[in-house]
Amino acid sequence: MLYWALVFLVIAVIAAVLGFGGIAAGAASIAKIIFIVFIILFVLSLIFGNIRRGPRP
Repeated sequence: MLYWALVFLVIAVIAAVLGFGGIAAGAASIAKIIFIVFIILFVLSLIFGNIRRGPRP
């Protein structure tokens, strides 16, 4: 998922350099949403993975 966020970020940067403002804004917002979803899922996996295994001594 982080890969796709980076792909859309690169697309946004290339589109911005070439002057396609609408495409750049759309790709940047998609990248931002995917990155936020990635962070949420990462934190949840850390929390629930630790609960499932129990505390370590």
